[in-house]
Formats: sequence, C-alpha cells, structure tokens
Amino acid sequence: MKQQNGKEALVQVKDLKKHFPIRRGIFVQRQVGAVRAVDGVSFDIYRGETLGLVGESGCGKSTTGRTMLQLYRPTSGSVYFKGKDLTKLKGAQLRRERRHMQMIFQDPYASLNPRMTVGKIVEEPLEIHNIGTPKERKERVAELLNLVGFSPSLVNRYPHEFSGGQRQRIGIARALALQPEFIVLDEPISALDVSIQAQVVNLLEDLQDRFNLTYLFIAHDLSMVRHISDRTAVMYLGKVVELADRDELYSNPLHPYTQALLSAVPIPDPKKERQRKRIVLEGDVPSPVNPPSGCRFRTRCPLAKDLCAEQEPTWREVSPGHWVACHLV
Repeated sequence: MKQQNGKEALVQVKDLKKHFPIRRGIFVQRQVGAVRAVDGVSFDIYRGETLGLVGESGCGKSTTGRTMLQLYRPTSGSVYFKGKDLTKLKGAQLRRERRHMQMIFQDPYASLNPRMTVGKIVEEPLEIHNIGTPKERKERVAELLNLVGFSPSLVNRYPHEFSGGQRQRIGIARALALQPEFIVLDEPISALDVSIQAQVVNLLEDLQDRFNLTYLFIAHDLSMVRHISDRTAVMYLGKVVELADRDELYSNPLHPYTQALLSAVPIPDPKKERQRKRIVLEGDVPSPVNPPSGCRFRTRCPLAKDLCAEQEPTWREVSPGHWVACHLV
C-alpha cells in the first residue's frame, strides 16, 4: 500500500471511468453513444481520514462512490483497496472484500426495506456473510442500535414508524454491522432537516474516532464538507479538477470552478458578505454524453483561452498535496 508523509493509502483510485451506454432500436439494439458519468478520476484516501467530494448535481459524485465499491462495474481504470484491485475480483472473492467496505445512501426513505423490521434490516449483513449464531446476531443488533442512539426495544418496529434522521441512523447501524474499514457516505444528510444534520454528522465523527473509520464524504454543502473532511476534491462533469487539504482549498482555491463554488457559500458576517465578490457562472453544465473538447469547464469559465479548447489540462501537483487540472494555474 502506498505511503505518503507517513500516511497509508487505504484506497487508491487510478484513472477510473464509468460510461453508461445509450442504445437505440426496437428489435436489435445498438449502442449510439455513452453517458460519460465518470471519465478518468484519480485520487488516494488515507487510512483514518475523511475525503470530501463536492460538485454540482450530475457531475458524477455518486457514480464515483458506487463504482469504487463495485456496485457499478467500471468501464476502465483501477480501484485498489488495501493493495488489492477490486476491479479484478468477482464472486466470493469480491464478497469477502465487501465486508470491509460499506455505503450509507442519500435517501433514508428509499434505502430501507419497508417490509423488514429494524432488527432484521441491521441483522441482514450478518446473515448474508454468515457471521455468528442467531443469538450472537441478536446481541450484535442490540449493540449497534445502542451505538447510534436507539433503544434495543425498537427492534420490532418498521421503518415507516421513524423520522428521516432516525432512519439514517438505522442505515448507519446497518453499515457498521460488519465492522468495515471504509465507508462511502453518499450525501447522507442532504435529505434531512438542518437541525438533524448536525446530530448525524456528530455521530459519524464520533464513530470515526471510535473505530478508526475512513470516509469518502459526498456532498453539495461546502460548509459542511469543510467541517467534516480532512481533504477535499472538487468534481466537474466526470473529472476531478482540484484536490487539496481542507484549509488550503478554502483559503487558496486555484481552479476557476472551485473559486466560483466557494464564492456561493454564505458568510454569516453581513459586512464581509457585502464586500466579497460573487462569481456567477453563465450557461448550463454541458451534457456528459458530448462533453466539450479540451478543458470540460471552458464553456463556462470566465478566464478561458484558445488553449483550453485545444488541449486537455494535465492533472498535476502545484504545491505539496495541492493538485489541480487547469492551464491557467
């Protein structure tokens, strides 16, 4: 496993691509194009850290998380988990590795089976992986529910009897059942009330400290990402355009897209809010079916030059730990 600054890379993503084919025809379907949801993404996640992944809706954040866990099989590229390339594993081998990687989904209303009790939902991963006796599983379920702030007496209730925040806690308990090392958090708080969001984030941070968990935190809310993540990656139209330590990215954003995103984050001080300059991007995000040539962001970039249309910017490290893909930096 790769080491950097004394840190161990638990997950390594190398040139990951996921293209969804577009097919036409009634009797004989032929491929006429592809949605390039993820189109050449590379980064490492170090053991025990939280990497935040931010960007507009439809830029490929959730697809990146699902492809890393092999819920979607990648079109090309590699995902190394503890030195093993998950893209090469199948069947029982992949199932063994899946024990160590879990996902907490965005919608707590859709991710829990309405026909199963809370106890059965949390116990299901233990049954699938054949862990423990029935009695040991019941004890483990009670322990997990207690861990996320639930009374074990609620095991026989159904998901519809709980609020959104409580359902997300059930999803967290289910994800922790197999004692994973790496968890993909796919916008785990975006469907919740603001008052509940802080409680869920605090719970996730407590669990990370307690079990030395490693997170990929996918989100829209840049202020929340700044609060929870150690490093932040910014994604635009299937590509990561900037990656840096949290404080470095927020104090010194280099990519024009990152600058525009951060200029939209509200500041609670009215005086500072009035003084700062907003960067308003014009136009819509291009289609991932037919992305622009060269730099993907050039059609909306206020600084774009001719070179940006002709040549794709290289992904390079401009200062220690600060990566960016832009000709103008």
